Parts: sequence; C-alpha cells; structure tokens
Amino acid sequence: MSNSAEIGVFGGSGFYSFVEGLHEVKIETPYGPPSDLVALGEVGGRRVAFLPRHGKSHGLPPHMINYRANAWAMKSLGVTRILGPCAAGSLKASVKPGDFVVSDQLVDRTTGRKDTFYDGPITTHVSFAHPYCPQLRALAIGIIKQRGIAVHERGTVVTIQGPRFSTVAESRWFSSAGWEVINMTQYPEAYLARELEMCYANIALITDYDVGLEGESGVEPVTNESVVAVFNANNARVRDVLKGMIEGMPPERTCSCGTALQGARFG
Repeated sequence: MSNSAEIGVFGGSGFYSFVEGLHEVKIETPYGPPSDLVALGEVGGRRVAFLPRHGKSHGLPPHMINYRANAWAMKSLGVTRILGPCAAGSLKASVKPGDFVVSDQLVDRTTGRKDTFYDGPITTHVSFAHPYCPQLRALAIGIIKQRGIAVHERGTVVTIQGPRFSTVAESRWFSSAGWEVINMTQYPEAYLARELEMCYANIALITDYDVGLEGESGVEPVTNESVVAVFNANNARVRDVLKGMIEGMPPERTCSCGTALQGARFG
C-alpha cells in the first residue's frame, strides 16, 4: 500500500464510499496534528487522499481547524491538486438551496487564524489575485453540467470567522457588496494550498439563504438544522461530482498554481 497521493480532498468521511483499496495513515506535521487520519486509496486509477476538515466526528468548529497542518499533510503525501467542497449559504435570492457554486473569488472576514507558512526570516508575498485554480474550475463546471445540476460558474465566497452565523446587518452588508456565497472554512484553506503551490478548487453546495435575505419571497432564516438537512439530501450529488472530477482530471497542470513562489520572495 502506497502512502502517497496526487489528488487531495477536504471533505466529510462519507466521501470515502467510492474509494478503492482504502487505508488510513497518521501524518505528523511541524504545525501540529491535522484534523484526523488521512484516508488513502484509488479512484479511477488515481491516487487520492481524503481528510475530513472538521474531523470524522465533526468535533472541530471552523475557527479551531488546524488549516496549516491539513495543507501540510496533503503536500507531504505528494498531493498537487486539492478539491475543497463545502456547505455554504446564499447571499442572493437567485442562488438557491441545492445549487452548486464554483467559486472564482474569495473575501476573508476571519480573525486570528494561522494563515501562512512564511513567518520569516525570508519575507514571502504570494499572489492571491485569483484564489482558485482555473483548470480545476473549468473541470468542475463541466462535470456538474454533465450531471444536470444547477451550477453558478462563478461566485465570490466571503469567509466569516464562525462558529456563529451572521447578524442581519452583516449579511445585508455582504449582499450589498455583490457577493454570492458565505462560508466559514474557505480561508485560509485555499490560500495555504497556494503557498504550497498546490492547485485548489471549491464547490460550494448552497444549503440555505443567509439571514440578510429575510423578508424576500420564499426565504426562511438560516438554522443549523436546515443546513444539515439540505446538505445530507445532496451529499450523494457532491460525491458523484468529486468522483467525476478525479476520474476526468487531466494528468498535466496547465495553470500557474505550481509556480506560485516564483518572484514571491525577498532576499
């Protein structure tokens, strides 16, 4: 059994169902332990590593996840591409529960999270103008369309600190900025992948309308119960899309993610 992989997935343990030759490994990192054991196996002949970002028992709230350890664990296994599906709320009435959004932009509204591997002595400024890998985004859009799932081909996700949900005022502020999606885990997960020169793509499964849309026709305020219900009902669709992406992933990277550190360092 090989303790290596080329593709990584941050997601729940339910995603393991389509993996062949599954075995789990414990990874030690300079940044402490990752969220859980990493499950390794094959999908369509490709070596894949799965790591539940909240832990198998979902015991880690968003602000307590060791994002650096998770990203480092993937890199240490040889991973070059990461898929980061997540449950998310909608900031626009046109983005409906059950829809998929393939995010193309990100706004960070978190506080105090360990969000870089480069604390010195070499100063490193990694470009993050385009947070998500364009090659993986195109692949995700194509696979989702093939499945006949309602998909938004772009969208800005604002990452809030959590674990609390937004106030109505905050949610309306985010909506008024023109952003589409709200989530608690995309930052710094996506950025840390870039610092390690791994490709990263997000598929946001819309589970609810955020509270700023209260009062609009058919919109109910968000609750944890409603989020879990929609996510569970659509989990099989997420798994199917991930399986299709892994099986159809081109062998060569044509993006610039793998050279993110070129020209990023002083000294």
